[in-house]
Amino acid sequence: MQFLKPAAALALRASALALTVAGATAPMLAVAQSALPTPESWFGHRMGTDRKLEPYDKIVAYYRALEAGSDRIKIVELGKSTEGRPFLAMFVSSPENLARLEEYRRMNLKLADPRGVPQDELDRIVRDGKAIIVQSYDLHSSEIGSSLTSVEFTHSMLTRTDADMQRVLDNVITIIMPSLNPDGHDMVQDWYMKYVGTPYEGGQMPWLYQKYVGHDNNRDAFMQNMVESRYIGGVLFRDWIPEAYIDHHQMGQYGPRISLPPYTDPIRPSGDPLVWREMTWYGAAMAYKLDEANLAGGIGDAIYSGWGHFGFHWITPFHNITGMLDESAGANIATPLYVHPEQLKGGQRNVPDNKPQMNMPNPWPGGWWRSRDIVDRQLVTSWALVDTAARNKEEVLRNMYLKAQRQTQRGAEGPVKAYVVDVKQHDPLTAGKMINALLLQGVNVYKAPGEFVHEGRVYGAGSYVVPMNQPKMGVVRWLLGQTNFPDDIYARTKDGTPIRPYDMSTDTMTEFMGVESTPVSTTITAGLEPLTAAVAPQGTVDGAGPWLLSGALNDSYRAVNLALKGGGTVQRVTAPAGGAQAGDFVVTGLAPSAAQGIASTTGVSFAAASGVNGSIAVKAPRIAMLKRYRGGNIDEGWTRFVLESFDYSYKSIMDAEIKSGNLIRKYDVIVLPEDSISAMTGEKAGGDSGGFESMEAVPPEYISGFGEEGVKALNAFVKAGGKLVTFGRAGELPIEKFGLPVVNVLKGKSSKEFWSPGSTLKVKVDTSSPLAFGMPEEALAIFTAGNQAYDVTPRMHNDNVRVIASYVDKDVLRSGWLLGEEVIAGKAAMVSIKHGQGNVILIGFRPQHRSQAHGTYKLLFDSLIAPVS
Repeated sequence: MQFLKPAAALALRASALALTVAGATAPMLAVAQSALPTPESWFGHRMGTDRKLEPYDKIVAYYRALEAGSDRIKIVELGKSTEGRPFLAMFVSSPENLARLEEYRRMNLKLADPRGVPQDELDRIVRDGKAIIVQSYDLHSSEIGSSLTSVEFTHSMLTRTDADMQRVLDNVITIIMPSLNPDGHDMVQDWYMKYVGTPYEGGQMPWLYQKYVGHDNNRDAFMQNMVESRYIGGVLFRDWIPEAYIDHHQMGQYGPRISLPPYTDPIRPSGDPLVWREMTWYGAAMAYKLDEANLAGGIGDAIYSGWGHFGFHWITPFHNITGMLDESAGANIATPLYVHPEQLKGGQRNVPDNKPQMNMPNPWPGGWWRSRDIVDRQLVTSWALVDTAARNKEEVLRNMYLKAQRQTQRGAEGPVKAYVVDVKQHDPLTAGKMINALLLQGVNVYKAPGEFVHEGRVYGAGSYVVPMNQPKMGVVRWLLGQTNFPDDIYARTKDGTPIRPYDMSTDTMTEFMGVESTPVSTTITAGLEPLTAAVAPQGTVDGAGPWLLSGALNDSYRAVNLALKGGGTVQRVTAPAGGAQAGDFVVTGLAPSAAQGIASTTGVSFAAASGVNGSIAVKAPRIAMLKRYRGGNIDEGWTRFVLESFDYSYKSIMDAEIKSGNLIRKYDVIVLPEDSISAMTGEKAGGDSGGFESMEAVPPEYISGFGEEGVKALNAFVKAGGKLVTFGRAGELPIEKFGLPVVNVLKGKSSKEFWSPGSTLKVKVDTSSPLAFGMPEEALAIFTAGNQAYDVTPRMHNDNVRVIASYVDKDVLRSGWLLGEEVIAGKAAMVSIKHGQGNVILIGFRPQHRSQAHGTYKLLFDSLIAPVS
């Protein structure tokens, strides 16, 4: 996303509007603002009214009406959502400020990166600049209350005429992102309103509330796979880099009424202290205003730790942005919920109970909880943030450049001076994708025009250098550096039980993607050039065919899929010969122009394959993947996204088709994404409801599960010659139901015995197997809670089981947190089991995790195309 074109349009429109109001008096302006349509007049009800939600297009139309009648707001459509809805950023400030948006944007970027900016200019910007504050709403679409807050907050910002509001308009440019997930908003709204007045009112929607990723949309902040992520990422990380950011959410129903900044311990190090202090500062203002308004149940320094996933509000502190969230207690979407006082229990971080405490002196006593209660509280937090920034504008702006300067200095003086990404990588195209992901973060990356030597290592021309002496050194450190989650007082309960981090214990992009990033301890003096555009590899075509494609490249699999769809013929090399490696592809039957089109699309070069013959024919597999209701399966959504990104054809299959049997007629491969047995089959197992706390509000047609009938059909499919591929705990289904000769060594282990909450673990790979062609012999797997490791059960035909990858014998952890290494050391991480005429392929981790695990994609891709053995 490029902001410059919208900004230019804004400037023209703002200038024209400024001419029309230049002679207006303040009283006349006040009248004009008050004439704007109210939410009640537009929608026919107050925001947060019980059982009332509005479709996204009607909300957008309201914002457009406000823009037409107010000189305090400019709306920019950043682009379209995944399913084609407008994605908006709304700029709210005084008319004078809006007329100079581009000027203020450039001023603010100098504070965010003050290198080379004279001190007198920084002082001028502090005096004359404006605080940039971003507030986002409606990201997790079942947490739909914030979309209602956005409507009312925006109207208030445009119509209030008091001195406090004027100070905010004069000193702050507020960027309101009214919905970070427009598609999900409409999904939830449609579902909810369909069932209002029925027994199913307020029940959970059966499918994901985003086409691919559902609740994981904020987990996409550091990779920005989704277009929506790139829009908000452009605003936060490159185009505006605000002084503060808050994302408005909802949480569970039976704790405090709203969780406020600051986060609680533990926090990630390597952020500037002022970021964490400002969270406390803003959060205190929010809490004060809530209690001033007698809105009970506000708590800070609780529930959400400062070490979370690298979503938008948790990665922003390392951009020197005070990134925060508030989390209001949820209702049943827009249906009131009655909460008994005894149901308000503690047990979360820094929430021992529901009694008055320092971080919650005014607990909520229980009773009816409504959408309006959510709106009331989020209106306070939305206002308190901009009000505090306005009252302290110069301090906020001064701290922005101080944070950048000090982080740059810390990076220069720290033990790691830079990370070098050598051009010589196992998969150089994936390395280029990683560099592009860093550029999306606004990280400074440099490229070496020639070969250079540093600390005794030769780096090839075209290698990348990511220095630490830059304002975003914290982002670089966590995405490229080895990470050890702190196993300290904040990480365990009193009896030693580990406390799960909020999501992952590491988000090391370089390890996830299988790219080597080398830390260096001395300053690189070689001539380097700043990288000013995304890496765009240009694949070449040598001759008229046959052609050789490297099996080490993830993108070669996409090239193969495109070649097959274009009528080409593909074979796979099984042993090194004539310059080819095992796993390389030989492509014939394409015109050179068609080959060049594929090379340009994928970046894969088609090398002449003289003297090289493949011995395994590659056909386009007939792929099916389980899709279920019960709120949907995020891992299934991510898998769909990965398959589509690499041009695989597949079909989503649900219970009825599975139970109908004779699957071998239609499919070669069936994929079971990471899931529990109960969620797939509908069984009840140990209280596991497969993602629903309660099934009482689910229409019967959406209570999914293929039962024993489906299990028998899957078993028959494999025995007839099909391949069943499972990720993570989904492997438990064939192990238990098919009687496979393997055991999950982690089954039944307590968290004290084994613990790996989102870590990268070292694995050894059998690259001689067609199921691991193209992989390096040593790799890193992303291991999350519920993943598996295997032992082979002694049988007469042990040869029916082949270990494809196993955890190393010692020092298994690369990054994150691991307890009980001895439980999985040397154990299988991926196995292929002959079952009848087919194979069951158990991948104990998620090889496509969140479209981030590029380093293990080939284990999935090979599983799809390798012949049954």
